[in-house]
Amino acid sequence: MNPVFPGRYTADVSEPFVVFLIGFRVNRFWAMKKWLPVAQAMGPMIKTLSQHPEKGLLGVENFGRIWPLETCMISYWRSFEDLTRFACDKDDPHWAAWQDFMRKIGTDGSVGIWHETYRIDPASYECIYGNMPAFGLGAATAHISVSEKTQTARSRMTSAS
Repeated sequence: MNPVFPGRYTADVSEPFVVFLIGFRVNRFWAMKKWLPVAQAMGPMIKTLSQHPEKGLLGVENFGRIWPLETCMISYWRSFEDLTRFACDKDDPHWAAWQDFMRKIGTDGSVGIWHETYRIDPASYECIYGNMPAFGLGAATAHISVSEKTQTARSRMTSAS
C-alpha cells in the first residue's frame, strides 16, 4: 500500500503532456473467449512501457467495476507522438492486440472499447490531492505540497510555468 501524504498536494508540470483515457466494456458476459483476451492485453502493454520509460508513459491509474464489467485506465504521456508511436509500432504489444481485436471481435458488439486523448498545456490544468498517496498526475510527474502560491484552483491554474 502506498503511503498517504497528509495535507494538500498538487502536481508541478512545466511542459505540455497528454492524458489518455482507455477502457473496455463486456457487453455479452458469456462471450468470455472474446472479452478475456481484451482484458489480458493491457498487462503486457503496461509492462513494456514501465520497462522502457523512453517510450513516453509518465504514469497510469486503473479503475473498474464488476457489472457491467468495465474498465478505465487513465494514463499520462510525455507527448501525443509518443502515444501514437507506441500504438502503431508493430514491435510493441498494442499493435498485435489491436489486430487481434479487429479480427476476432470487430463490430460484433460483444466487447466495447473506447479511448479519449487530451493534449494539455501546462497553463491549462490544475489538480489537488488531499490526504492521498501520490496519485494521478501527481504520481506521474512532480508531486509537491500546495504552497501559498497554489492554495486555490484558480491560483493553481494560473501558476503553471
